[in-house]
Amino acid sequence: MYSFNMRQALLATAGAAVAGLAACTSTPLPPDPAPPVVLAPPVQTTPPATTEAPAAIETVAAAPRVSSATNPRAYRQDAASHIYGANNTRIFKGRLPPMLYAVGVLQVDLDREGRVQKLNWLRAPKHAPEVIAEIERTVRAAAPFPAPARMGKVTWTDTWLWHKDGRFQLDTLTEGQD
Repeated sequence: MYSFNMRQALLATAGAAVAGLAACTSTPLPPDPAPPVVLAPPVQTTPPATTEAPAAIETVAAAPRVSSATNPRAYRQDAASHIYGANNTRIFKGRLPPMLYAVGVLQVDLDREGRVQKLNWLRAPKHAPEVIAEIERTVRAAAPFPAPARMGKVTWTDTWLWHKDGRFQLDTLTEGQD
């Protein structure tokens, strides 16, 4: 029959062919399944029975934010972030187009607790009085601002970049313009 050398050569060739075929597959193997996530049942609590009126239940008010800024320029970041937080859906996301509907520069005087004392337009978009009114309303509605604890009071100045659809960016946090 076959000699020892020929038998060895056939076995080696067959082994190489099997190894080659095992390494090739037309579809990737599926990943190992993740272990199942076990959720704890929701905890249901019932308030203790009481004979007190609902008005007697105490509520804890959120502590007002405090700014650690030491000058008006540093405070701009805190004030702009506060405006963005209060108007998240009205912020223009991304780079602004080259032509804006209105640009205005507004000074806001704040007292030591972050309450608006006075608004002063350095550059009002007079062609768009509705924008002037809306910016003033937005600033007043966002009060109180972070308290300028290290300055006592502060005059915050920022440039409002207003898109025609009513969304805006502040120069302090702008994403730029095309």
